[in-house]
Amino acid sequence: MSTGKKFGLMIHIQEPNSPCEVVHMDWVTALPPSGDKSYNSFLVIVGRYSKTPIFLPCHKDETAIDTALLLWSRFISHTGLFKNIISDRDDKFKSALWTNLHRFFGTKLSFSTEYHCQKDGLAERIIQTLEDMIRRFWAYGLEFKDSDGFTHDWCTLIPALELAYNTSFHSSIGQTPPMLEKGWNPRLPADTLRTDLIEIHTTDSSFKMMLEKVKHHEKKYE
Repeated sequence: MSTGKKFGLMIHIQEPNSPCEVVHMDWVTALPPSGDKSYNSFLVIVGRYSKTPIFLPCHKDETAIDTALLLWSRFISHTGLFKNIISDRDDKFKSALWTNLHRFFGTKLSFSTEYHCQKDGLAERIIQTLEDMIRRFWAYGLEFKDSDGFTHDWCTLIPALELAYNTSFHSSIGQTPPMLEKGWNPRLPADTLRTDLIEIHTTDSSFKMMLEKVKHHEKKYE
């Protein structure tokens, strides 16, 4: 007789004591094709401890094993294995292969009802904010070319979105996510350059404006 909790049950999630112990996952879809692989979606991972988000470009029709490989190569390899995943009901998580992968890794999968589960409320707000931010990135018409003729679209701008979010003060934790998680804030280009030697390029100005717009928009959701 099994003594473990069955997948799909509403269970109490104990607050984590360390980063990447408990993570929330959701997908943002219906985006225009982006990047050399024509990504049309991205996976959002939010650490429950520090509220640090990670964005992983992907395709809407990726299988469970595709998602598992994405997590392994872009997330688990850097942070280690999480203890628990919280996600809304999704076909990826319902698949037998994905369930078996979780059993193999020794993690638990907790399902919640979208927008109606108290334990998932904070992460849902964060994910909704992040989704709105990336869509605003696209809506602002940020498909511009830099001085080398390189076109930036939403996929190439995701790192800037992560940086803007992670260098913003979050009232829910009283500091920035990296400060809580690592004890220091990410170093920005302006922190390493002498102000009297900085030459502002039009592309750099546009990039800075992007970050400021994202930060301003994110603060409204704090």
